[in-house]
Amino acid sequence: MRSVFKKLWVRWLKRQGLQIADDCRLMGFPDFGSEPYLISIGKHVTISVDVLFVTHDGGTFVFRDQPRYEEVVKFGRITIHDNCFIGARTILMPGITVGPNAVVAAGAVVTKSVAPNTVVGGVPAKPICTVEQYAENALKNLTPYDRQAFLTEKKEELLRRFPRPW
Repeated sequence: MRSVFKKLWVRWLKRQGLQIADDCRLMGFPDFGSEPYLISIGKHVTISVDVLFVTHDGGTFVFRDQPRYEEVVKFGRITIHDNCFIGARTILMPGITVGPNAVVAAGAVVTKSVAPNTVVGGVPAKPICTVEQYAENALKNLTPYDRQAFLTEKKEELLRRFPRPW
């Protein structure tokens, strides 16, 4: 039922102008904000749970009642290129681009564009390493596991490999 609702929700967002490739993975229901038509997401992208897309700067409300600033509004497109991963609870600010093959760590606040093939994280997000370095580090620190057991009985295999402390 949840997947049916998600498909209907994405279809509604696309009618609102959201550009998102059909092969993207949405974990949970990311918040595409009030201007989904300012968001473009390429192919083979994962958007993790609780990701927030902010396409405007509402802070201008504080001074827009002053004549000099009454016409100041700030909006910006958010573009995520192909083959990216956006970690849980990331906040993407207006006017940024995430280059192809990039990884944004969980909890990051992306205020500036992310270069291709780069891993970023933090508040504000800053480069951590290249995707190639990240991949090599992941391989080097791989926790041994039974791949077949993982594919057929994931929970049991993970609990075998990472037993409960008590």
